[in-house]
Amino acid sequence: MAEIAIKQVAKRFGGFTALHSIDLTIADQEFMVLLGASGCGKTTLLRIVAGLETPSQGEVWIGGRRVDHLPPRERGIAMVFQNYAVFPHLTVFENIAFGLRMKKLPQQEVEGRVNRTAELMHIEQLLKRYSGQLSGGQRQRVAVARALAMEPDVILMDEPLSNLDALLRLEMRAELKGVLAASKTTTIYVTHDQVEAMSLADRIAVMHQGHIVQAASPVEVYRNPAARFVGSFIGNPPMNFILATKAADGSWTVAGLTLPGPKSDKQTIEFAIRPEDVDTGTEGLHATVRVVEPLGPHTLVTCDVEGGLFRAILESNATVAVGDHLRLAQTRPHPLVRPRNHQRALIQTPFDPESTTAP
Repeated sequence: MAEIAIKQVAKRFGGFTALHSIDLTIADQEFMVLLGASGCGKTTLLRIVAGLETPSQGEVWIGGRRVDHLPPRERGIAMVFQNYAVFPHLTVFENIAFGLRMKKLPQQEVEGRVNRTAELMHIEQLLKRYSGQLSGGQRQRVAVARALAMEPDVILMDEPLSNLDALLRLEMRAELKGVLAASKTTTIYVTHDQVEAMSLADRIAVMHQGHIVQAASPVEVYRNPAARFVGSFIGNPPMNFILATKAADGSWTVAGLTLPGPKSDKQTIEFAIRPEDVDTGTEGLHATVRVVEPLGPHTLVTCDVEGGLFRAILESNATVAVGDHLRLAQTRPHPLVRPRNHQRALIQTPFDPESTTAP
């Protein structure tokens, strides 16, 4: 078992707090992605689990054993970095075997592990080559094979695909997910790329300013963000946020549209709507088209709604042009509603006149 428990971990660099009392449990064999913008603390947290940084407070447990006082070599982990760190003077075979030789394993076992992991990563035909003879994708496979050959309890990956071109990243994502599932290894993967996070993760921990804002499945994070930041960060394009003002009869007015909504003592609330959850109609938000972007499978339209930008993903054959006046109707029955200036809860509430849910 290689469950990871991070308990009240904080990290301070002088007067700057990089991590604020992080609590996170990662199940055995789970693929956990730490997602966030640069400077949010995700790499610092990974380095603390690895033993490359010492926490200012808190504990790290791996497989039921407290490890925050142990050096990296005693934690049962392997790491794959953004820089592949493939030794240029060694062949692919010797690169993969490097850690095994450091552990002084018998030659027969070394050869067996190298051959197995090379076959798993589809680089068995490259074992006699040197790194200078490899492409970027092949070097990445060597780095992953070297980590897997150690048969660690945990693999830690710090943006391992960021140096690859877009097409190769797509190929490696699919391959990596299958390989790590087959190896049954607990994985922590750091990235700022939401597409990587959504496609690879069993769960995503979204980080912001040293906090974990939400930790949930990719679908849950996407459809039910726990905070405004999550909705604005996840999605391409991200969620639209539009203010609604309470009318005298308790309904909500936004962009020329009157909507029944949640009962609340607030005078202003904010509706959060995904761009793909709207379509053109005879009723809806008053919008003026500013930009039209044909993207093949769909058309991305950027509109002006009450002086703010509102993005809608329409069918690829939608006939819209810059300057058109549209009515944007919501197709998803459960929008997210939140009080204005409240950074935490986004409450899922239907446009239902009988709703009594208050934000």
